[in-house]
Amino acid sequence: MSNDTLPKWVKPLLEFGPVLAFFVAYLAMKGTSYKLDGSEYDGFILVTALFVPLLLVSTAILWKLTGKISPMQIMTAVLVTVFGGLTVWLNDDRFIKMKPTLIYLIFAGILGFGLLRGQSYLRLVMQDALPMQVEGWMILTRRFTAVFFGLAVLNEVIWRFFSTDTWVYFKTFGLTAVLFGFFMTQAPLLAKYGLEKDD
Repeated sequence: MSNDTLPKWVKPLLEFGPVLAFFVAYLAMKGTSYKLDGSEYDGFILVTALFVPLLLVSTAILWKLTGKISPMQIMTAVLVTVFGGLTVWLNDDRFIKMKPTLIYLIFAGILGFGLLRGQSYLRLVMQDALPMQVEGWMILTRRFTAVFFGLAVLNEVIWRFFSTDTWVYFKTFGLTAVLFGFFMTQAPLLAKYGLEKDD
């Protein structure tokens, strides 16, 4: 099944559903602790334990329905599994909180490496969906690199110096809002360098 034949709500549900489920479950379980096999776990740890398989299942369903998943989704699934697993295994919430930092640093590093080589790796994965002149891609890639690096730094500040509540709200809504706002501000760039798909 292709993206064209899927109902429009399916893809967003599979991509954002696990994050929203994590948020709702955290609100329901925060401030409580549970004893399992002689060890005590707070609500955040147990919510993380539920989030990991939920994300993997939703990613697998998305792949089954569309026949493809993006490199970002693959990397996210791998890092969530590793860092979420460490969070639960070691009963330490720092690991899952560090995961966004690592993801954004990896993306910033990959794009930055491409820029040093005079290439836009962003263009390689998005040019079919967003036809644009090479100069425009280079500008957009530089901006994405800066934003990803900034988000990595911001995540470190939030989880290290603020409460878990603050980090959960930031992770669920703040990161999405920043990226959405960034995309919105790129409209002039897309208008200037955009190409018609027929070209």
